[in-house]
Amino acid sequence: MNPRIDSKITSPQPEVLVAEGLQKSYDKRHALQGLTLTLREGRILGFLGPNGAGKTTSIRILTTMITPDAGSFSVDGISSDHPQEIRRRIGVLPENLGFPRQMTGMEYLTFFGQLYGRSAANARETAKALLEDVGMTNRAKSLIGSYSHGMKQRIGIARSLINDPVVVFLDEPTLGLDPRGQQELLELIQRIARERGTGIILCSHLLSEIENVCDDVVILNQGQIVARGTVADVIGRTQQNIVLKNSMRIQVPPDYVAKAKQALKATMPNVIKVNSISETEGWIRAELVDAANGNSDKTYLINNTILSSLIRAKIPILSFVVEGGKLQDVFLHLTEETIR
Repeated sequence: MNPRIDSKITSPQPEVLVAEGLQKSYDKRHALQGLTLTLREGRILGFLGPNGAGKTTSIRILTTMITPDAGSFSVDGISSDHPQEIRRRIGVLPENLGFPRQMTGMEYLTFFGQLYGRSAANARETAKALLEDVGMTNRAKSLIGSYSHGMKQRIGIARSLINDPVVVFLDEPTLGLDPRGQQELLELIQRIARERGTGIILCSHLLSEIENVCDDVVILNQGQIVARGTVADVIGRTQQNIVLKNSMRIQVPPDYVAKAKQALKATMPNVIKVNSISETEGWIRAELVDAANGNSDKTYLINNTILSSLIRAKIPILSFVVEGGKLQDVFLHLTEETIR
């Protein structure tokens, strides 16, 4: 049994990654402004933010690809002053990982095992065990060029584990997979964290998968942390500070956005604010007065009336979502000015 898992049973999960006040600027642009976070053994941390929020810069710093202008971090107790030692304790699955088409999965993992100093025999045994862990035993001797995208992602995850890392960084691991492939890969990630005691940082734009899989979450916006904690705590705290349950997001054809906003403002006494979330995709948000006073039946009637007013104005409704209690709602509120 992994000794890290034994310790987890009898004592609190130790910190495997600690970052304090990380900063990075490019010329006059502040890409990262004081990133502070902690990742504990066996937990999955969702790392979120709109494009340009500082996620890529953060990951490049934490994987020792670039150095911060200020701040520090440690992995497994090793200071960022020793990047080579940190690299031996982390695993990385980048968003676009290239694979040699003319190597088999077994050959590929054995090669990387030897790069980390394992003997040829030990590297082969490690590769065999990892192929079994990621469900690729039956394709171990097939050329990687014959693998599907999902198979390559599994091999990529196996490669990120070849050195038995304490922290693994996964960047969009389910991108391009069908729903079944996504589910299977997420279950694999959870199993890795649970059985190996590995801390995982998961970057994804699919907020539903972050909510379902991750223990903790960090949301970045314009280089700063705007929310941090367990998924449940982040959702709960945000609901206390901003009105989520009395809002509705409505998607109409982009050409109808202006007309829809005008119709809602002119005809709906329960609507106190209407704004665009994404005009290119036709999403608008209507914020409502708290007329229901906790009465869910009255809330539904208000929602129905809003939709009816758009239908009477002959505005096509492509989709609508009553906000509240979802990580996606929190994310949209906290990063609204950036993604609008």
